[in-house]
Amino acid sequence: MPASPSGPVTSRTRSWWGWGYTDAHPDDAECVALGALLPGTPGRPLPVPRVADLSIGRPGVTPPTALAHLVTTDPGVRAAHAMGKAYRDVIRALRGRPGRIPDLVARPTDDREVADLLDWAGGRGVAVIPFGGGSSVVGGVEYRGDAHRAVLSLDLTSMDRVLEVDTVSRSARIQSGALGPVLEAQLRPHGLTLRHFPQSFEFSTLGGWLATRAGGHYATGRTHIDDFVQSLSVVTPAGPGTSWRLPASGAGPSPDRLFLGSEGALGIITEAWMRLQERPHHKASASVAFADFQQALEAVRAIARSDLSPANCRLLDPGEALLSGASHDGSSVLVLGFESATSPVDDRLASALDLALAHGGRGAHGGRGGHSGRGGHSGLGGTPAADGGAPADTAVSAWRSAFLRMPYLRDGLARMGAVVETFETATTWDRVPSLIDAVRTEVSSVASKATGHPATVNCRLTHVYPDGAAPYFTVAVAGRPGDEVRIWDDIKAAASEVLHRYRATITHHHAVGRDHRPGYDLQRPDPFALALRAAKDALDPHRSLNPGVLID
Repeated sequence: MPASPSGPVTSRTRSWWGWGYTDAHPDDAECVALGALLPGTPGRPLPVPRVADLSIGRPGVTPPTALAHLVTTDPGVRAAHAMGKAYRDVIRALRGRPGRIPDLVARPTDDREVADLLDWAGGRGVAVIPFGGGSSVVGGVEYRGDAHRAVLSLDLTSMDRVLEVDTVSRSARIQSGALGPVLEAQLRPHGLTLRHFPQSFEFSTLGGWLATRAGGHYATGRTHIDDFVQSLSVVTPAGPGTSWRLPASGAGPSPDRLFLGSEGALGIITEAWMRLQERPHHKASASVAFADFQQALEAVRAIARSDLSPANCRLLDPGEALLSGASHDGSSVLVLGFESATSPVDDRLASALDLALAHGGRGAHGGRGGHSGRGGHSGLGGTPAADGGAPADTAVSAWRSAFLRMPYLRDGLARMGAVVETFETATTWDRVPSLIDAVRTEVSSVASKATGHPATVNCRLTHVYPDGAAPYFTVAVAGRPGDEVRIWDDIKAAASEVLHRYRATITHHHAVGRDHRPGYDLQRPDPFALALRAAKDALDPHRSLNPGVLID
């Protein structure tokens, strides 16, 4: 059946240079307060950048009349599509050096218009950079280099409809440009949800999640968007293609797997049939403190190997717990959450708490009683506030609030000249403790040496599996004025070297983009790289799609 075309409408203004909404950014006083947490930051923040202060040249190419109505050359729109939202992007904007600004921004409304734009661009040496919500933190939506005469940013957010809902198979056909809130608003009348809530939920699209193999809020089980895909429709310069809708298939290599994680380098994902769920009615959450981080790791491993399948199983080290307000006594904190559409989850929470307490946990908060209701998050980190519900205890509430606020605070620290980097990985349980120790020691040493200031490196586990875990690191240090990008590059290189040494993935859910290319080149097998280049040659013969991403 067709779904409602309308999603939520907001009058709030998106920031062209930083995370999220402009009215949520820290003001000057809050920036100064944030800077005081890092020794060596100046006493005054950098001014908020203005598009009017940028040097934006005339477009190097003019679209044909038949496509002109899809394209804009507005300077503000072009600036907002010049880069993503990594620290590197934010500090370049603050310093007035945002990089190559696209010549044109196009907003197609259907597959035919996407194909027409690709045909035109490929024949005229125009690079096409696919763009959804623009929340990339790995250089995935910017152009680097000078091999193309012009750059077209292909903004897909006008393709934001839930086109069809199959309540029998519990799935929906959705256009790839739908932002998270827009998508969920159209599913809500059907009592269904995709329930994929990355931290960027408000500011990222279904197509972006698919093209980057995004991780959502589920800490166990269905952690990646891959798990919800039933079928993909893709437009490539070589032609369009749609895979069959199937619950499962063993028929050779999967066509969907070719494009999941391809980051727009092989084609433009325009639609997808996605597996849906009933909205949860039973929820419960709790937090447990640990005096010893190693014991906390063992508790999480035990829970991951059980059949309890918590939706949330986030472990915060002492530094992360302190910053989020979940703990103030040097403890690590484990945040647990369970949810179900059909049955109470109290017993599952109780069993998980028993495992945590058996491994040295103490002071379990949140109780063993869940609650029922419509929607709700019950403290699940990453679930949007619009989903309703109430956290079960103060540690869970503090963590969730800090989780949603953190990208804004990072931009506030950037205005104070601080260098802030976040990166994540995944490795097997036998390597997790030593990897975390090595990152803390070596990356903090590189950051301190590069800046002359003490650095902090905090860690949390965002996703856990029976055979391993996904540590997520935050690095913060006072920078040197004007030298922030080089320092960030040094930190990124040091982190990547440690991950490679421990055979940990270069990224668990942030994608490869351009910033992770060196690590990705080392991680993938040579025969696979050969096959990927052949696919690029076949599907994108003009090499116009997102050049520099995944392969040269």
